[in-house]
Amino acid sequence: MKAEPLLAKLNELRHDAEDDKTDIEYLALHHAFCFISYKMAEFQKYLAEVEKTCPEPRRSGGKN
Repeated sequence: MKAEPLLAKLNELRHDAEDDKTDIEYLALHHAFCFISYKMAEFQKYLAEVEKTCPEPRRSGGKN
């Protein structure tokens, strides 16, 4: 599993929630996006480890 599609989805959700930048949902998404973007290599390593033990989740729309 690649980190980029997960980060892109997180960014999409962040933009959907940005109407109220004081809302906890927006703040959580924003800070998670920023942190993961900053630690991209570590996140990719984490995903590689998780992939060994867990099946890849289905993407929205039922496609895998």
